[in-house]
Amino acid sequence: MKNIRNLFNWTKKHWFILFVVLFLAVFAPFTYSYVPLFIKYIFDIVLEGNQTEVGLPFFLLNYFDSLEGIKAIFNVSLILVIYQFLRSIILFANGFFRGKLSQEISYDMRNEMYAHIQDLSYSYHSKANTGDLLQRCTSDIETVQAFIANQLPSMVNIVAQFAFGAMQLGRINVILMLSTMVLFPVSLVSSIWYFRYVTKRFNQIEEVESKMTTIIQENVNGIRVVKAFNTEIDEIEKFDKQSKAYRDDWKRFNNVSAIYWGLSDFSANISYIITLVTAIYLSQKGVMTTGDIVVGLMYIGMLVWPIRGLGRIISDFGKAIIANKRILEVLETPTDYVNDGTLEPEITGEIEFINVKYSYTENADLLNGVSFKIKPGQTVALIGKTGAGKSTVASLLTRLIDCSDGKILLDGVDIKDIKKQHVRENIGLVLQEPFLYARSIYDNISIARPKTEQHLVYNAAKIAAIDSDINKFEKGYETLVGEKGVTLSGGQKQRVAIARMLLLEKPVVIFDDSLSAVDTTTDLMIRKALKTRNEHLTSIIITHRITTAKEADLIIVLDSGKVSQIGTHEELSKVEGLYKNLWDIQGQLEENFLTHIKGGVQDATL
Repeated sequence: MKNIRNLFNWTKKHWFILFVVLFLAVFAPFTYSYVPLFIKYIFDIVLEGNQTEVGLPFFLLNYFDSLEGIKAIFNVSLILVIYQFLRSIILFANGFFRGKLSQEISYDMRNEMYAHIQDLSYSYHSKANTGDLLQRCTSDIETVQAFIANQLPSMVNIVAQFAFGAMQLGRINVILMLSTMVLFPVSLVSSIWYFRYVTKRFNQIEEVESKMTTIIQENVNGIRVVKAFNTEIDEIEKFDKQSKAYRDDWKRFNNVSAIYWGLSDFSANISYIITLVTAIYLSQKGVMTTGDIVVGLMYIGMLVWPIRGLGRIISDFGKAIIANKRILEVLETPTDYVNDGTLEPEITGEIEFINVKYSYTENADLLNGVSFKIKPGQTVALIGKTGAGKSTVASLLTRLIDCSDGKILLDGVDIKDIKKQHVRENIGLVLQEPFLYARSIYDNISIARPKTEQHLVYNAAKIAAIDSDINKFEKGYETLVGEKGVTLSGGQKQRVAIARMLLLEKPVVIFDDSLSAVDTTTDLMIRKALKTRNEHLTSIIITHRITTAKEADLIIVLDSGKVSQIGTHEELSKVEGLYKNLWDIQGQLEENFLTHIKGGVQDATL
């Protein structure tokens, strides 16, 4: 019952349309149940002259009882045409409202799923299977909306057909009706068994299909890596293995379905034979007329074939339950804003970490008692070995994750007490591998402020040292970058992302190794332009480049999740430790190079 309630929850907003659809699903077979009686009227009264009770709810037919031959047939046929025309209007309305219900439900489901996925936490997305999410947002939604808008009304229609068919056939002859329904218990039990089988098997098929979809999605996104490492054959074999598993699961499902449908057809045909034999026997006994036999055979279609069709709908019902469960698994996942703050203080850039700890698991601390303070307007460099916790600091500051112990203060306010959206509106993050949309360069820069003035976009591009590169393209700022910015180099993508962030004019900007693909000269130009543009900007630069760190007002050295050193370049380069070791290895080489170019950079027009 819970599964059924969950399915019907999608119809709450559209209850009136659903009511109309279900009403028409009942009314249509009700009106059809009288169609065979027209044939009975022709056979019994017009052709054979029997004055039997036909049962048609049309008083006009009584007027034609006195008519004979062709004239009577013509008049009855005319009424039948009018009656069928009215039925066609009902069927049109049924199809119209079904289509409307289908699209309204799928629209709501897509929007709710998309909005919820947007609000899910960073930790959820870092573990989520992209291909599986795509499947839940597409084929699973289609399965659910198709059942609610099509199979559910069809199920009601089948029940109504059976009820009205049995009623009309019972009025003709109860024995004939009972003979037609003799195999009904067998069909019902087999349909219930088939439903249980479908529910179990379709869940397995969904899982296999999601894995196959993931392989496709990963391969398309990583095609450059595949080409670079010449792993096409390996990727094809991996996909082929999953595709075979998907094929084999469907083959097993189809084999069982074929047996079920074969037996259903056999059962339906046996019911026809039983009904026909019974009708002939009753006719020979004089209990039934020729019209009764003809109409009785017509009513078999309202009793036997709907039960067969019920098996298909039950199959779709099982699929819809599984698909809806998969959708609800996402929708019932707590969003990123469940544990959110309420404050929106002014943020100027003062940041303080007080004994901050963070770990993915109980025994794996990424940060273990980190403490430091950053003043507004400072440029701070975070350096350390891979895995030291530098990117974790960036994630904590933007509240993509929250510390497990300790405190992070923004202008003296605990960051956990501040709304996450407010934090992200004031603290920008530029990643090492930025995501660019398959749009123009201009659109990618202005995406966070689409209505911003054009000169501000150009100015942000100049500060990010990407303006000259853009103007070399044939279409300039209207150049399409391709999916994920594939047409741009790594350094160009990083600079477009920097320009995008600068357009927002946030008081704090974190560069998470986002200058790594930029040459030393451009690196220096960008940093000086940033300082010139906004002397109050608090910059946190996560870098492996020692010359970048050297220019910072404060250098924080992380080692194994702890702050091992903190100070200026002049201070740290003279003290034994990780910073001095890095400076001795790479610093002197780059220092000699920078000596030759530094003067030129200072005079550059940005």
